[in-house]
Amino acid sequence: MLASDPPPADAPAADVAPAGLPADGAAPPAEPRARRLRRLPWFIALVAILGGSGLFLSGFALGALRTSTPGTPLADRQAFEPFWDTYNSIESDYALDPVDRKTLVEGAIRGMINALGDPFSQYLSPTDFQATLEGLAGTFTGIGAVIPATTVSGNTACTTLGPACTLVVSSVIQGAPADKAGVLPGDRIVSIDGVALVGSVDDAVAKIRGAKGTTVVLGIDRAGSSSPLAISIVRDVVVQKEVETRSLADATVGYIRLVGFSDNSARDFAAAVRTDVAAGQTRLVVDLRGDLGGYITAAQAVASQFLPDGVIFYEQGADGVQVATDATPGGAATDPRIKVVVLIDANTASASEIVAGALQARGRAQLIGAQSYGKGTIQAFQQLSDDSGGFRLTIAKWLTPNKVWIHHVGLTPDIPVSVPANNPAGSDPILDRALQVLAAAPSADVPGAVVPGERALEHERAA
Repeated sequence: MLASDPPPADAPAADVAPAGLPADGAAPPAEPRARRLRRLPWFIALVAILGGSGLFLSGFALGALRTSTPGTPLADRQAFEPFWDTYNSIESDYALDPVDRKTLVEGAIRGMINALGDPFSQYLSPTDFQATLEGLAGTFTGIGAVIPATTVSGNTACTTLGPACTLVVSSVIQGAPADKAGVLPGDRIVSIDGVALVGSVDDAVAKIRGAKGTTVVLGIDRAGSSSPLAISIVRDVVVQKEVETRSLADATVGYIRLVGFSDNSARDFAAAVRTDVAAGQTRLVVDLRGDLGGYITAAQAVASQFLPDGVIFYEQGADGVQVATDATPGGAATDPRIKVVVLIDANTASASEIVAGALQARGRAQLIGAQSYGKGTIQAFQQLSDDSGGFRLTIAKWLTPNKVWIHHVGLTPDIPVSVPANNPAGSDPILDRALQVLAAAPSADVPGAVVPGERALEHERAA
């Protein structure tokens, strides 16, 4: 779930999130799963590409003597002596600007997490932490564009911005500020408020997001333009539409596009599947292209629409124990006579890969498109006290039902489809191939189906 206002900006996400959603997509319980979150007071865990240990939690007497520092276990005191020596020297001897203790602590937290070398573990300032949670809920303040990080040369996913890796607009939310300002899919963002994009994707997305009513100026490279465009956009509250549906091939094929795994998307997705099945459609296209992830409980609920039981994924924590997450009963399209294909691309990530990987490994669907992103980790969010923001930390790996870890590898489609760089607007070779595959599948009369009738073209997510 990445948007120019996404939770972690480029957002693939695999989460340990709120406890399991039922198959009908009901909202996740408020409390996280105890078996996964028992070691730390995580209040959100998720699987997505976005963006302290007790030592640095508030209540810790910073600057106290090393031998009496609350929060530092006796066995670790010697290891942390260099830290306290440095802190005490800064506090007592730094000769320039006054030292702000809160700034030092936040910097220590940030440095400790950065030292992990994990792009999906990150300290978040109070503003960024709140914005990230809003994005996970499907509502955020920003410009309303999905902007995955993509290489300039190969148009593949990347994680560190620079000359070879920039943010590219993959879609624009209709009616959002970016849409009103004239931002188009395919636009490559090269600067924010006149500053070139370098470094963290999350930091760049945080700069694009901001308070309602404020303005951000994006430098845009657009095909056909000889020089970058400067587009001013006034930020506003954006409600992201996460589920879209259509009837294709003379109403014989149901098409459902999922662009996020936030609080209500699983419920909306389940409703869309039920509508298709009730309308007599026995061939379904599930489009996960550009879906960067979200709650793992939503991933469980979405996959459970097609799998009546059995493993959806395994979770492996720091203790090395693998714990299975199974399908929940009651899915609307578990009948094997309903043919399913799943569309994927380089920005299908995390929770999306959980769903696609489960359906592929269990033989329930064919994957069509391009190699997926390859994010096989789960993050949890913890809020820090004293208005110090919070952080997200990788707390587990996830594996497919056949115990494959796809991290940095991705899912390989059953039917690869290459999209030419000069693909004409309005043309969709991957969807076209999916319709060909489904047309070759034998038709089936599914008990309980009714004759197709009038239906809405789009199933909107409530937010």
